[in-house]
Amino acid sequence: MSSQQFRNAMSKFATGITIVTSQFDEEIRGMTVNAFMSVSLDPKLITISVDHKTTFYKNHKEIKRFGISVLREEQKDISMIFAKQSDKSFEDFSTLDGVPVINNALTTLACTVSQTVEAGDHLLVIAEVDDIQINDGKPILYFDSKYRTLNE
Repeated sequence: MSSQQFRNAMSKFATGITIVTSQFDEEIRGMTVNAFMSVSLDPKLITISVDHKTTFYKNHKEIKRFGISVLREEQKDISMIFAKQSDKSFEDFSTLDGVPVINNALTTLACTVSQTVEAGDHLLVIAEVDDIQINDGKPILYFDSKYRTLNE
């Protein structure tokens, strides 16, 4: 199978969209991540998959804490900014337990890195969730390589 066939097959799995944010060299940095999942309830662990080409990967040994913001359907433009599909800048951050997160996201998590695992061309980052904030709203989804919304 080709890489494109594999990518097409994986696009059939609907995911939410998250922005992973960290503060490095006194600057807030972020990236769009849809490879995110909960791992454990005790302790409360999540994992994200980080491409080797990202700034996060290049600095992962120095990044001990990060934020995750689960985007709501009205925040598609934020996803596009952090996926580098838009040249707009973004500054609407708040903090949760001392880490930067996206204001008004559906859910935000403050996380501490527990361990990392190299996996092909990505790094799996397993982190303990230190704090959460939950807001009302509906998620933005990614399916079949397109942004989608829930229709009830």
